[in-house]
Amino acid sequence: MSDLMKEEYQLEIENRIKNLIWTVCGDYTLEARPDVEGFLKSRYIALYDGIKQGAFAKYFNKEELSLYLVKKLFVHAHEDALVNIAQLCIEEAVESRIMQERSGVRAIQKHAFEDTLEMDFSSLVKSEIGQLKIALFREKIQGEYMVSNVIRKKMEQLYELKGARTTRQVIEKIDELYNQWMEPGYEEQYGTLDQILSVTMEEIATYKWKDFLSEEMYEDNLEAYLEQLAMEMTATRSPSDEAQDEEKADGPRQRRITLVDEETLQKAYSYVELNFGKTYLSPLEEKRRNFQNCKGIHADCSLYFTDGVLRNPVLRNYQYEYARKQKSKNKYAYYDQHRVVKHNIRLLAEVLKKAIVLRDETSESICDRGTLIPARLWKVGRTKDAKLFKKEDKSSRQDFVVDVLIDASGSQRQRQEKVVLQAYIIMEALSSVGIPHRVTSFCTFWDYTILQRYREYDDARAENERIFEFTTSSNNRDGLAVKAVAQELINREEEKKILIILSDGRPYDVIINRPNARNPQPYQGEYAIRDTGFEVRKLRNQGISVLGVFAGEEKDLEAEKKIFGKDFAYIRDIGNFSKIVGRYLKKQLEENG
Repeated sequence: MSDLMKEEYQLEIENRIKNLIWTVCGDYTLEARPDVEGFLKSRYIALYDGIKQGAFAKYFNKEELSLYLVKKLFVHAHEDALVNIAQLCIEEAVESRIMQERSGVRAIQKHAFEDTLEMDFSSLVKSEIGQLKIALFREKIQGEYMVSNVIRKKMEQLYELKGARTTRQVIEKIDELYNQWMEPGYEEQYGTLDQILSVTMEEIATYKWKDFLSEEMYEDNLEAYLEQLAMEMTATRSPSDEAQDEEKADGPRQRRITLVDEETLQKAYSYVELNFGKTYLSPLEEKRRNFQNCKGIHADCSLYFTDGVLRNPVLRNYQYEYARKQKSKNKYAYYDQHRVVKHNIRLLAEVLKKAIVLRDETSESICDRGTLIPARLWKVGRTKDAKLFKKEDKSSRQDFVVDVLIDASGSQRQRQEKVVLQAYIIMEALSSVGIPHRVTSFCTFWDYTILQRYREYDDARAENERIFEFTTSSNNRDGLAVKAVAQELINREEEKKILIILSDGRPYDVIINRPNARNPQPYQGEYAIRDTGFEVRKLRNQGISVLGVFAGEEKDLEAEKKIFGKDFAYIRDIGNFSKIVGRYLKKQLEENG
């Protein structure tokens, strides 16, 4: 087929689906979004999605629902999960009403569901939402379908939408099911539906949201994003299923690299300051550290050093309130598990004390200088042995310094309280035995790797409670963070230097590049793992001991091993934390005794 014929064929399909949408909704001024590419894969899926798009526009308010989804995502909901639940809810809300008006829709729906099951079954069966979709589709194809009690309960919850008459009813059900199925603690942590809906577009505009920096960019991109959500929520296939199709056709997907100009990047700095707090460095020192560290594959990146939005805010915006709420959540986790935490602190402190006592024991050696030994004076003039003196050797705990670096990217969000408790145990144990230590977290937003400081090496023990201000956000450029933190550690006077990295083994950063950028490759997968592993090995060659503490998903263990080699700890249960970390620290103390 020639390019011209192909273009004419696609235009014919587009017009056909548009006419279907307009016929269903009865509004020929509606901005219809036909899925032409989807039609080429399955005509029935594309036609049924068009019918749902028209039906939803007829019975409900598309803009109202799209805005709810944007606000829910803004308040830290997971996009794929939220869109999948929205799809299921909209299906139930429009299905019976449109079929009463147009009997032919049932046959199209049946074929659409059959095609979806054939194309996506292997991916659907891997997730709970996918299994629910399978059950719903099969029940609609063949009548009552045998499922587990758990799936049946979820199906009945969705069927309650058959009588929905307002957009608010649909929104309430989506919100209820997301909070119940995906994040049971969501409402307590982030707020009720009314609080979600009260978020203003101005708040979203001043937040680190997608690619929206300039006002023009914000408005254009938000409109495009709303349209994208509107398309996805009336689709039959989930976003992840369509992504798999792209992977099969074109190989593994690479995240888009956004090119922005210098003016936009200058505005980005103010957004970083607004959402992460003011920097504690002078402009000159900030420039010096960027010059020293942002080289090679990190040449187009920047470092931003801060004490956090709670310590040094520009203003009390949404991010400030979120950080304050998360601090309370972290403290609650500590109070809830304080016995376990204190027990771990005590055990780890005892391990360190014993190792330090061994180091502090005085040992004597015979040498050619020191305190004279009268009993050996007979050797003078009779032998060439000049070792007439004894020397006392005494090590000190001041020979040690520890840095703790914490991955604060969005992928850590579901376990951030756990990460806080792990860091707190280390900090309290090190403080109790007087070993100087510093604690820093890192995440990456745009081309800025943000390093948030919780305590400096010689701070008072009371500063350890600042770790409860820990929050997670955005991406993570592990290699650059390790390199930047280690630079100060290398310059410490202590003989033995230890770096403990708490991470999930998934370095990942979608690059935001300037025009003509030198490193356009996305920082992810093997590329990012190799870079992080290189920085770790480089530090070890410089005499710094590096321990990786892994608290991520088991599927990421191999990546963690590639980065840290044999020196990493997999913490499944916080009750074993002190034993595992203590064993490593004790080994480091004794090896240098």
